[in-house]
Amino acid sequence: MISWAEFKTYSLDQKITTLYERGTFVMAIRYYNYKVNLYLLGHHYVEVFVNHKHSSIEKIAPLDAAHSRMKFYYDQIKLPRF
Repeated sequence: MISWAEFKTYSLDQKITTLYERGTFVMAIRYYNYKVNLYLLGHHYVEVFVNHKHSSIEKIAPLDAAHSRMKFYYDQIKLPRF
């Protein structure tokens, strides 16, 4: 299993490949100009921000449990409370 510290050092392309090969897609939400895909990688939730107008992944970041986006996830699925 890949460590979280190691994953954070990866380039964007390496993160995409790792999520595709080892991650589990959980769900997607719309958030402003993004489609945000939520993945589970090991014991960590990861958000992938896709700019659907440009068909590009702009950011991959750990799930921020304090962010207001959480309400969109909690409305649809049961996530562990952080």
